[in-house]
This record gives sequence, C-alpha cells and structure tokens, in this order.
Amino acid sequence: MRAHDKLYIGGEWVEPATSKVIDVISPHSEELVGRVPEGSEADIDRAVAAARDAFDNGPWPRMTPAERIEVLQRFAGLYASRLDEMAEVITTEMGSPISFSKVGQSPPPLLILNAMLAVGSAYEWEDMRAGVFGGNVIVRREPVGVVGAIAPWNVPQFTAMSKLAPALVAGCTIVLKPSPETPLDGMLMAEMLTEAGVPKGVVSIVPAGREVGEHLVRHPGVDKIAFTGSTAVGRHIASICGEQLKRVSLELGGKSAAIVLDDADLGVLATGLQLASFMNNGQACVAQTRILASRARYDETVDAIASMVGGLHVGDPADPTTDVGPLVAQRQQDRVEKYIALGQEEGARVVVGGSGRPSGLDKGWYVQPTVFAGANNDMRIAREEIFGPVIAVIPYDDEEDAIRLANDSDYGLAGSVWTADPQHGLDVARKVRTGTYAVNMYLMDFVAPFGGYKSSGIGREFGKEGLEEYLEYKSIVPAFGS
Repeated sequence: MRAHDKLYIGGEWVEPATSKVIDVISPHSEELVGRVPEGSEADIDRAVAAARDAFDNGPWPRMTPAERIEVLQRFAGLYASRLDEMAEVITTEMGSPISFSKVGQSPPPLLILNAMLAVGSAYEWEDMRAGVFGGNVIVRREPVGVVGAIAPWNVPQFTAMSKLAPALVAGCTIVLKPSPETPLDGMLMAEMLTEAGVPKGVVSIVPAGREVGEHLVRHPGVDKIAFTGSTAVGRHIASICGEQLKRVSLELGGKSAAIVLDDADLGVLATGLQLASFMNNGQACVAQTRILASRARYDETVDAIASMVGGLHVGDPADPTTDVGPLVAQRQQDRVEKYIALGQEEGARVVVGGSGRPSGLDKGWYVQPTVFAGANNDMRIAREEIFGPVIAVIPYDDEEDAIRLANDSDYGLAGSVWTADPQHGLDVARKVRTGTYAVNMYLMDFVAPFGGYKSSGIGREFGKEGLEEYLEYKSIVPAFGS
C-alpha cells in the first residue's frame, strides 16, 4: 500500500488544509491499495498563489529556454529510471494490464517529454519580420502564465505529461489536478520533479474531485486551463473559460471508426484491433469502437474479430498474460453493462461477450469484452462513447458509404483504414474528418499534433503546435532607424 500524508504544493510537501483523504481501491481486488490527502479549495488557492508568485517574480519564466530544458532533461533522466515502478503504480490504482502499462502507460510520458524538449530546443522563440511600413517587426513568443491542468484516470501520466511538458518548456507555472481514482502516480511524479531541481512554486500536484477542479478552472489567478476528459465536462469548462476570456485547450471524447476495405488482410485487422480497440481495457478516447465492414465481407470480418476477442485473456491486471483487466470503478462497470443491454434492446446481436461477470472472477469491476454485429450507425452504441471493451461492427455498401459513416459522428478524434494498398489508404485518410488517423494500425506520434475535430475538443497537444498552446505572441515595432 502506498500512503501519503502531504500534498505537493509549490514544489514542497505540505500539510493539507483539511483532514479529508482519498482512498484508492484496487479495481481487481476491491481492496484498499493507497491513500492520499484530498485537495480542497484552500489547497488550490495555496497552489495557485505559489504558481502566480513563481511566474510573476520567480526565475522560471525568465530563464532562457535552454536553461529550462537543462532542468527538464534531469527530470527526464529520473523518469526513465523509474518506468517500471510507474507502470506498476498505474496498474495497481486503475487496473490497466501490466503488459499494457509497460508499453502504453509509463514509456509514452517520457517520449512526450523528450519530444517536447527537442521541439523547444529547435523552436524560434523570436523572429524579425520586414514590416509593410519600411521598418522591421519583432515577433516574440512568451509563456501564457499560470496553467491549471486537469488529467483523467485512464492514462493519468500520459495526459498529465501532455500538459506539463509543453507548459514547463514554454516557461509557464502549473497546478495539476489528478483524478481521485489515480492520485498515486502523481505523487511519484512529484518526487522526480523535486529531485530534478524544478524551482519552488513552479509545479503543484493536488488530487481532488470535480468541485475542487471547477474551483481551479474558475480561479482568477489562472491564465489557461488544459483539460482532458469527457465532452460534457469539456463543454462546461469551455463555458467558464469563455466567460472569463481565459485560454483553454480541451482533449475530449471519441467514437472512432476503423474502415475495413475489401482487400484488407483480416488476420492483420484482428491482430491490430486487439490494441486499437481494446487497449487499456477499452478505456481510451482514441479506441476504434466502430468497425465499418463491407457487406461483401461482413460475416467474414465479424468472424475474424470475434475469434480474436473470444481469445482475449481477462483477469488480474498484474498478471503479464492478461489482455483485458477490470474497469476503473464500479460505476464504470455499471455504465458499460447498461450499454451492452441497450445495444441488444436496439436490435444489435452479441457475438462475443455480453452482460455478466467473466468466468472465474468473483471480485473486481470486470466486464466481458463484447462484439456487436448487426449494428447500424444510428444506434446509441455506435454514437455514444462507452469507454469500455465494447465494439460494434457496422456494414457499409461501398467505399463512399464507409467514409460517409465514418464522418457521421459528433466526434472526430481518431480513426484507421485497413487495406492491402497503403497508398489508397492514405487517400481514404484524407477524406475522414478526424484529428489523427493511421493505415493498417492505430498510432499517434508525439512529434505531430494530437487533438480532435467537432466535439472531440479544442486545440492540439504534442509537436510545436502543442507547445504553442502555452505561448502568447507579442509584436514589437522598434523605432525607425534602430
């Protein structure tokens, strides 16, 4: 059990303002595995005050980018040395299979950090432009200020680092609010930040619930909010930031489509969808949850996917042979089971899985990986984000119809196309309105922007575009002749 009795505020371990605690319950055993103080509004006030003072008066924003990057390179080295520990912590607190945590939970944050350090090292922080009036104009990029960052529970370090890395490279100070389901990994990150020598006040990590998160969003001392989570909460945050004219970036939900063309290798498809659709127990905003298969090969495609899903090992997330572990909480288990029942009520047919606890698992918040056939794009299971190990195979008439169905969604976060002709796959990719796309797999790259169209969000993470979300632009016209 990991127990903490202090909060990380302003780069120091301090007594919390209240005696409230967050008990971390294992999704597998339903037993207590950790405890941290629960942050309050008073703790957020203290963290924002520390961040405000560090930004207005401290050294961090006034360092050169190279000086900040040197400190963050030490942080990266420390992070690299504790990857296995971080993976085990995340598996324990939220149920991600250890096989996935060691490739999809702990290494990507380090890759994000290193990629952002490379972007910052090569970035043009100031340039001179020839003005239309005969003189020159200096264009500077300066840090946006104090950042309030809110990370969800599904990939807690991935989403935290996607905000922390660009904010710190830019010269911002930051208050990070982890989800109450996954506070332990944030405490581990705090230890590394301290050891790396990040100056006092620059980073605070305050685990708390939604009400305290809203207090952070509304706080007048915060200049920008960066949020990853549900579209419903994102809309609420956007409305608050709109009222205050506060900068905001939102990475929200998805209902991504995998288009299976008639020439696709179904063995490659089935193997690829094991990760693309069922990564992290299906709790991924980029999961390919709508599988679009032509009527000509529909039954064959359903059979190939069903065979793969039926062979997945569901069980203890600490077991290296586990493919699918438990959902993060009982409320999530209940939500997913309701969607499975709803899909059947709507007329879709369960070919693998369905409601009920997987065999041999008497405890834990498990749901059977489920495949629906006979679904259509108007069903709620095809339009709403379920956030669990559930996919629907939807028939299409021809390629034009497949692209239409892929685009017929409120979301636009991710997607894929599966074909024996990768060049033709690129043609399809260019026609689907979504923020990230891949051919014969699903993968994002941290040198390129990540984010969504439509209800999947506002703004981008990763690459120079992600850095620029944390910068303001200043134009300076020198005196003529100077």
